[in-house]
Amino acid sequence: MDLLDRLVERPRVAVNAGLGIVFTAALGYEIRAIMDRHGDWTSILAVGAVVSVAALLRERSRTWAAAIGLAVAGAAELVAWRWGLPGQPAGAAVLALVVLIASAVRVLPVRTAAAIAAGGVVVVAGSLERYSHFLATGAPVSYSATWIMAQGWVVAVGAGLLLRRLDARRRAAFEAVRRGERLELAWELHDSAAHHITGIVLQTQAARIAARRGAATLDDTLAGIETAATEALVSMRQVIGLLRDADDAAGLASGPERLTELVDRFASRGPAVRLHLPDGPPDPAWPPQVTATVYRVVQESLTNITRYASGAREVTVALAHGRRDITVEVTDDAPPAGASRFPHPGGYGLVGMRERVEALGGTLDAGPRPRAGWSVRATLPAPGRS
Repeated sequence: MDLLDRLVERPRVAVNAGLGIVFTAALGYEIRAIMDRHGDWTSILAVGAVVSVAALLRERSRTWAAAIGLAVAGAAELVAWRWGLPGQPAGAAVLALVVLIASAVRVLPVRTAAAIAAGGVVVVAGSLERYSHFLATGAPVSYSATWIMAQGWVVAVGAGLLLRRLDARRRAAFEAVRRGERLELAWELHDSAAHHITGIVLQTQAARIAARRGAATLDDTLAGIETAATEALVSMRQVIGLLRDADDAAGLASGPERLTELVDRFASRGPAVRLHLPDGPPDPAWPPQVTATVYRVVQESLTNITRYASGAREVTVALAHGRRDITVEVTDDAPPAGASRFPHPGGYGLVGMRERVEALGGTLDAGPRPRAGWSVRATLPAPGRS
């Protein structure tokens, strides 16, 4: 059972063990058939054993293993041609060559794989040429070995190309998953931390002013810094929870019921905010990805107002839920400025919002309003209602 468990846990070992059994059985059958005809079976054993061992050791170097197998098979062809020995390479060697060529075509670089496949063509062509030579001289010869070798080459190259394509698709799918996970983590790090860190920076700037006004004002400002830092720490722990276990990240997807808390926190250190929520139950039972996206769009929009629209006096956050879509819009009345609302091309706030919304099949529009201020409007498909 211990050996069986090891084979199950290590698929490559199990495959090699199965191949070893097949090669050994093929060699044994060929040697017995040659001995029954009183032929020289030593060459069959030598060539088959060497090529089979190369196939079993292919994991160490597929290039060298295939090169050795093809070289031995080609040498066997020449020896069989020169001294009229039984057809070489025989069945076991042909099976081993199929494994070597398929393995090389599957994983090696294109040029190397093509060279090894071409080497297989040379071996097949040599066998065909030897067959034609013996046939012309009237010597007894069997064409079946050459036919089997040609079919083996086709099977080896075809299987190698098929496995190569499947491996490429598997890698592409894996990379897509990893890229999605990295984007998700980037969104969470930016959305959860940047909002609170921006508040810390503003509170720190206010603390410098408060220090010149009096101890009471300074104490209130420092308390605000402590609150913002604590919230940033909680957000970072939630993101770290995503890296460890999905269960550790509970509560990361904030629903619309938390928008009031977000808006109040923003208004305490910025312009007044008017929040318009849709009519209906406090919890509309939206999917977590929808509620999280709505929350993040509002959070990022308010953070950008803090950073780039210091002249804003009033902000409006409007959330509407219709039959076909959910709309969230954040507007401000900041006077026009010479610089763009997003002056840093390397910033990920707007990009992150757009990616989140588009990932759910929605759209996001951001730009200046006709007279003054800025507007961020996200539209998401509404979940189906029973």
